[in-house]
Formats: sequence, structure tokens, C-alpha cells
Amino acid sequence: MSDQITLQTKLSYGLGALGKDFACAPIYIFLMFYFTDVAGLSAAFVGTIFLAARIVDAVTDPMMGVIVDNTRSKFGKFRPWIVIGTLLNAVVLVGLFSTHMFEGTTLYIYAAAAYILWGLTYTIMDIPYWSLIPALSSSRQEREKLVVWPRLFASLAWFITGTYGLHIVGKLGDGDQGQGFFNVAMLIAVLFVMSAFLIARNVKEKSAPANAKPAERFSFKDVMVIIGKNDQLKALIGTVLSFQIANLLVGGFAIYYFSYALGNADLFPVYMMVAGIAEVAGVFLFPRIASVLPRKHLWVIACGFPVLSCITLLIMGFIAPGNAILIGIAGAAIKFGVGIANALQTVMLADVVDYGEHKTGRRSESVIFSVQTMLVKFAGAAGGFIVGMGLSVVGYVPNVEQSDSTIMGLHFMMVGLPAILMTVSALVYKRYYHLHEGFDQDQAGKETQTNVATAEA
Repeated sequence: MSDQITLQTKLSYGLGALGKDFACAPIYIFLMFYFTDVAGLSAAFVGTIFLAARIVDAVTDPMMGVIVDNTRSKFGKFRPWIVIGTLLNAVVLVGLFSTHMFEGTTLYIYAAAAYILWGLTYTIMDIPYWSLIPALSSSRQEREKLVVWPRLFASLAWFITGTYGLHIVGKLGDGDQGQGFFNVAMLIAVLFVMSAFLIARNVKEKSAPANAKPAERFSFKDVMVIIGKNDQLKALIGTVLSFQIANLLVGGFAIYYFSYALGNADLFPVYMMVAGIAEVAGVFLFPRIASVLPRKHLWVIACGFPVLSCITLLIMGFIAPGNAILIGIAGAAIKFGVGIANALQTVMLADVVDYGEHKTGRRSESVIFSVQTMLVKFAGAAGGFIVGMGLSVVGYVPNVEQSDSTIMGLHFMMVGLPAILMTVSALVYKRYYHLHEGFDQDQAGKETQTNVATAEA
């Protein structure tokens, strides 16, 4: 496998992430708000379907990894599924933001079905997309350079969505939020499909060496063995899951926090704009930061910035409620850390693929990377479930002034809980994750031979 990745491949892969995350960001930033305040669903119901959908994903995501790893075609095993998944997910995305057109029992049934379908179809595309990384280069340095491109473009998609999303919805809907969300979904679907075909045309997995072993086929039982024997994958799951739940919890709660706890919805785009710029900066600077600081400290640093953000919001709540400068600092702190973490976790997963091959004797990019898709979606669902149930517990009522106890609850959900989860993520990483400098297959082989020789002696 050639280690060098061309600029065309990097750019096309990055633009693919732009379209992919334009389709994903509105789900995690606005879907709870759309369901509760536009479509009229109860917050508790929305939180429940978010969680139920992820239970489905716990089975279907690894299954999709198996399907991709077992795919044999002249276009490779990744690109066909990227195109198929994108086409399906684009249709479902438009349907999902049609929920406000229904009423009564039909509304609830349609919302649940549409959201579960969104998760299933997103899986078809997302798993092969990220699984491409180990197939494009075996060099850790090249992988670190490559992941900057999709993470940078993905951060740009989240920045535009968070900062200008509601404004664009208002413009395209001419004041009707339901119609605005529908029109935005239509626009995103077109961009999404275009980006998938760009990947299919320009991003091609490298051919295996002539002396390479034939690709193995996987069963669902194999998946359980692969995950069970890979202790570093399990460590990564605990590390990333707690981090992303905190991250997406903040993202899901922000619009409620600024609209009701601070009483100024106009602060939401300010927060998201600064946060988006900081996330792009975190991703962009990742290769340079990774070259200066040991990777064993990077994740802890990435967790530290969001904790600083929560502390800033807490201080602001006591001494300067609604202060735009402090809100900007808080937004920058959390998303700079998220930018570093998002780039780092992708590199870590590629290392875990190499480590898993050493442990099990089987290479399974799609199975391992299916865990990333499942983690992001489960984190979003857990965050959504907590938001939905939290809103119900604290007595939230849409479109009215909230009580003091409700506002206090909103503060805790936005500040306290995310800080706790980020701390847990850092502790799990420090205690259980050990592939800080990647995984060297040759060095591991030498160590194994040495251990065998020592045992025989």
C-alpha cells in the first residue's frame, strides 16, 4: 500500500465530510427543538425515541460493518455503500423535517419511524466513509494529516449550521419555521448527494500488495470476538462515549439555555459562531499540536477545555448573566477541545484497527469504525434523552417564561453534567488507553518473538 495520499484525495474526502455533516448537524443541533417547538411533540417522548433508535443501532451498526467488510466489487468495498447510504439518507432527511405536517397519533408514529430510519440510513453511509482511512495509507503520519481534512470540513458544516441555521430557516420559510426546516432539508439533501459522488469519483482505496492474504469474510459472531478481544477498542469506547455525550448534551441544550435560562435567544448564534470558529481552529492545529505534545496528554487537554467552558458559564451566571464576551470564551473553549478530540479519536481508531489485527489476526476496518458511528449516534441519543427527560423533570413548557426552578435546572444541565462527563472521559483515557504513539506491527512482532524465546529458554 502506498503511504502517500494525494491532495485531490484529501480535498475530495474532506468535501465529502462537508456534505455528510451538513446532513448530520441539524439533527444534533435542532431536531429536539424542531420536534418540541415546531412539530409539537412532548420532550419526554422525543427523548425516548432518541434512545430507542440507538438500541436498534447497537445491533445494526456492527452488522453494517460486517456487510461492508464482506463486500467485493470493482468499485471497492467502501464507495458503493457511501453512495447507496447517501441517496437513502437524503430522502429520509427530507421526510424527517416533514414531521410538522402531521397531527395527533399519526404525528407521534411518523416522528418515531422517520427518526429510526434516519439512523439506519446514516449508518449505511457513515461506516464505510470513516473505514476508508486505514485503507488509504498505512502511515500514522499520513493518517494524522488526512483526518484534518474531513474534520475541518465537518467542523465548517457544524459552524454554518449552528451560527446561521435558524436565520436560514427563517428566510427560506418566510417566517414559517416548519416550512423553513423542510426547505433547508431539501437544499442539504442535494449537497449531500453531490458530495457522495465526488468521493466515489476521486477517493479510491489502495490495492493490497500482491503477497497479501485474501480478504476474510466476517460473521456477526466474529464481530463480538473482535470487539471482545480488543481491550483498546473497549477503552476507546468508554473514553469517546462520555466525551461525546457531554459535547452533544451541550449542543442539544444550548438553544433552550440561551432562549429561556438567559432569556436572550440572540446569544445562541453568537455562542455557536465563536464555538464553530474554535472547533475549526482545533482541527486545523491538530497536526501541529500533535507534533509538539505527547499524544498521551492530548485527550486530557481536549477534555480540559470543555471543563473550562463550563466553569466560565457558571461564573457568568453569577457575576454577569448574558455577557457576550464570556459566552464567546465559553463557546471557544468547549469547541476548541472538541476539534482536537474529533481529529484525535479518528487517528486512535485507525491505531485500534492495527492493534486489533495483531490481537486477533484479522483486519476489520469497517467493524472497528462502525463503533465510531454507533458512538456518535448513541452519544447524541443519550444527550437527547437526557435533554428530553431533563426538560420534563425541571418543568419546561415551550414558548412561555420559565419558573425559577426550571431555570436552575437548565443551568445544571448546561454546565454541571457536561463538566462531570468530560472529567470521566479524561480519567478513563488515562487509566485504560495505551496506544499513545500508535501501534507498530513490526515492533509488536519482535516483542512477541522475544517473549517466546525467553519462555523457551
